[in-house]
Amino acid sequence: MEACIFDLDGVLVDSEPVWEEVRRAFVAEHGGTWRDDTQTKLMGMSTGEWAAYLHELGVRLPPDEIAQQVIDRMARRYRDHLPLMKGAPEAVRRLGDSFTLGLASSSPRRLIDTVLASSELHDCFDATVSTEEVARGKPAPDGYLEAARRLGVDPDDCVAIEDSSNGLRSAAAAGMRVIAVPHPRYPPAPDALALAWRVADDLDALTSDLLDS
Repeated sequence: MEACIFDLDGVLVDSEPVWEEVRRAFVAEHGGTWRDDTQTKLMGMSTGEWAAYLHELGVRLPPDEIAQQVIDRMARRYRDHLPLMKGAPEAVRRLGDSFTLGLASSSPRRLIDTVLASSELHDCFDATVSTEEVARGKPAPDGYLEAARRLGVDPDDCVAIEDSSNGLRSAAAAGMRVIAVPHPRYPPAPDALALAWRVADDLDALTSDLLDS
């Protein structure tokens, strides 16, 4: 293995509950209807994809405006409190001692940069990709393939760290070995988890020995 590519939401930042709270409230405020499976469907979508989906739920604003307002709310929440996952900075720095690091996230570039700057982890990553910058969001492999391209590493020589169903599918479709670190509140579907090369209970389990095994 030459490189390790992290997901952001649900792996390094406990942001999925914040995304759900912000988008659920936004949909209700603007005349839409939140469905039982909405959060699951949204996980992994690019900004353009989830904004269009919220519009389909009945939000009476154009998708571009939906995206801008929701991202503004998320940025304010992050400025008030950045919910890093337990052990996230340590895991990044620990693996960075042995591997080239990348990041492939469904978050917009603005929020990626906010998180990495606030956590002082920006310099740990040689390449970061938002699915805003590729044709398709997760579960398509585009974000992971672009991260590998920017790192100059073959996808077969990369390990991806993921938590969600769409994220696991995306990294596996890119041809990478995938380590699943399931989020307790949003566990991946069994068929997606079956794609994982390894399953870790938490970020503390991520070591160079695990990736080299």
